[in-house]
Amino acid sequence: MMNDTTMPGKTNPIKQDVLASIVVFLVALPLCMGIAIASGVPPEKAAAVGIISGIIGGVVVGALSGCSLQVTGPAAGLAVIVGQLIAQHGFAALGLIVMVAGAVQVLASVLRVGQWFRAVSPAIVRGMLAGIGVLIFAGQFHVMVDDKPPGSGKEFGGIINLATIPVAVWKGVTDPVHRPAALVGIATILVIIAWTKLAPRRLKAVPAPLLAVLAATALGAIFQQFGLDPKDIQVPNTLTDAFTFPALGDLSRLFDRSILVSGATVAFIASAETLLTATAVDAMQQHAPRTKYDRELAAQGVGNMLCGVLGVLPLTGVIVRSGANVQAGGRTRLSTILHGLWLLLFAALLPSVLRLIPVASLAAILVYTGVKLVDIKEMQALRKYGKGEVAVYLVTLAGVVLIDLLTGIAIGLTVAIVRLVYRLTHLSIRVEEDNIHNRTNMYLGGAATVFRLPILADALQEIPPNTELHVHIEGIGHIDHACLELLMTWEQQHEATGGSLVLDWERLTAKFHLEPEPASTPPDLVGTVS
Repeated sequence: MMNDTTMPGKTNPIKQDVLASIVVFLVALPLCMGIAIASGVPPEKAAAVGIISGIIGGVVVGALSGCSLQVTGPAAGLAVIVGQLIAQHGFAALGLIVMVAGAVQVLASVLRVGQWFRAVSPAIVRGMLAGIGVLIFAGQFHVMVDDKPPGSGKEFGGIINLATIPVAVWKGVTDPVHRPAALVGIATILVIIAWTKLAPRRLKAVPAPLLAVLAATALGAIFQQFGLDPKDIQVPNTLTDAFTFPALGDLSRLFDRSILVSGATVAFIASAETLLTATAVDAMQQHAPRTKYDRELAAQGVGNMLCGVLGVLPLTGVIVRSGANVQAGGRTRLSTILHGLWLLLFAALLPSVLRLIPVASLAAILVYTGVKLVDIKEMQALRKYGKGEVAVYLVTLAGVVLIDLLTGIAIGLTVAIVRLVYRLTHLSIRVEEDNIHNRTNMYLGGAATVFRLPILADALQEIPPNTELHVHIEGIGHIDHACLELLMTWEQQHEATGGSLVLDWERLTAKFHLEPEPASTPPDLVGTVS
């Protein structure tokens, strides 16, 4: 196994990491601020809170992580639930919730359950992210025209935000107060799309969101010269002004049921997204060691506990920044750590520069991100695994959008479990008469288990004596000992009446990796097989 500094050939890994860290920093800067605004953090703290979370994700989690090229930071996938939690408990309680989430992740790593998070169906995770994408799009579209999302803090708020998008469009087109922000937002999205599609190969490493923010900032400055004022983001003079330490009296709330449940929810979602992202990062690169999932979970937990103490956003592994890290040539964890340091230096030394960025520009980046999260190609890719996977994806998406994030995930898990139980207990039996060859064909599909043994027995009972029965097992995915014994016992009884059973025992043996007994009669297949 390679260590973190192993690098084939003569390429200098430190140089590669420094260059990659700059690219990741440029991608992370607007996203950290925009996600904080989308999460419902008070405007005067939002930009700094997002950057602080990014710093911790880069420096602390990056140094401890089990996936050295994965970049950690505030994520769009958590923005919706964080916004709901802030609306429900208040911003001051967010730190307590994030502390609980971090503790749950550390405990999960100690119990070595990191691998189990990977068992969450990809259809659920993709459906969850798609639902989050819809909600982010719906909410940030209003922010993009310098308006407040009308569904904020309300039941079915996502639907309200979606339904009132035409109103936001009308304001952006006709209202002089909202028009400058709308133009800034549109310009931001157009720059992202144009650069993504048309950028020369040599300049592809320059992040599209960075160019979009620069263009939007310039456009905003021009508007201000004409007395038009798209709102700029607010940044405190020092990052420490954004800290929200939990008061001693609030620490007792750590054991409130609502805080514990909220923390566990954040931990579950953040862990699932992190470990699936880590798996994707492993598939992208061949330079760094494979992910150590429990170590990664522990690193995320430590980072989130620190974020909770400081009262900033929760962390998770993020695919866009991680992908940028790999594509830019990152080779070791140094690239992720350095990107956090660049965030720290920029925010500490140049806060006045951040104050020039229009809020509408950051909202537009998230509108674009929300659309990209609803990936139709991913849903189509699920079709090759069956309609059931598509159903899990769609019900999860619908639950997240129509109700809330936790309920949507719960619905998706329920449908996935029901589908699994159905597949493990469903047995299809089709009997057809073949008059040409004077025989009967029985086609089996699904799982032949003890749960469906009575159905199989009834079907065999209906076969007339003196019949040559051909049993086709091509559609069988699982068969257990009870059903095998039923077939062998029935064969003996059927032969006594002058009939016969034709079954490819050798194929059955090979298919389920069984050891046949040396005998002229069908092998006595013992034990459950799959």
